[in-house]
Amino acid sequence: MAKGLDQWKNSLKPSQIAAGMNAASENALRLIEDAEILFTSGRYPSALSLAILSIEESGKISVLRELALAKDGKDVKDAWKSYRSHTKKNASWIFAELVSKGARKLEDFRELFREGADHPALLDNLKQVSFYTDCLGKAHWSQPSEVVESDTAKSIIGIAKLMSSNKQYTAREIELWKIHMQPVWKGPMEPMKKALNEWFESMAEEKLFVQGELKVSDFIGIAAGYDQSMNPATDASAD
Repeated sequence: MAKGLDQWKNSLKPSQIAAGMNAASENALRLIEDAEILFTSGRYPSALSLAILSIEESGKISVLRELALAKDGKDVKDAWKSYRSHTKKNASWIFAELVSKGARKLEDFRELFREGADHPALLDNLKQVSFYTDCLGKAHWSQPSEVVESDTAKSIIGIAKLMSSNKQYTAREIELWKIHMQPVWKGPMEPMKKALNEWFESMAEEKLFVQGELKVSDFIGIAAGYDQSMNPATDASAD
């Protein structure tokens, strides 16, 4: 066998990005299923570890959206760095907690990707102590079977299931994503919100998502004066 696999580090076509999103989504679901089998067998550390890996796979979807908007080589490099970073991919794992605390609008979820936030490292550390023994604290040997309890594993499996989806992503929605978001990407917040709302409108017109009760323009919180005639959508987080 070859010593290693060469990792792709360049841009991708919309169809290739959609394929990557579908691959990540399908694998996230597989990992959850495996985690639940292990949980039922009382193998809580391994179940927890696989649930966290599932969260990381789900997290690749938003990173691939970022890659789709890359304007130059630096953007492409940064996107692939995030794609292969555990803590960049797991940042959304506290989404459910924020909702339980009253988060209802896009602005309420800033903590997910705040620079310096400690929750990504916390989940990654939990994965490490679930997989490996280590010498921690005051020369204390950490043993996964002693560290991870059923309640912890059950909780993270639940979060992984919330983050997963059997949605099929298409090249067309990535094309629409680029049309609306690329001109304003990494610019002022209000134009980005407006573009996001317009992307959802285009998605609704082409029947690329299922309508629900949440009005996307309300979730995004676009400023007064912008068009807010958005159809309801279930996928208000853009993932």
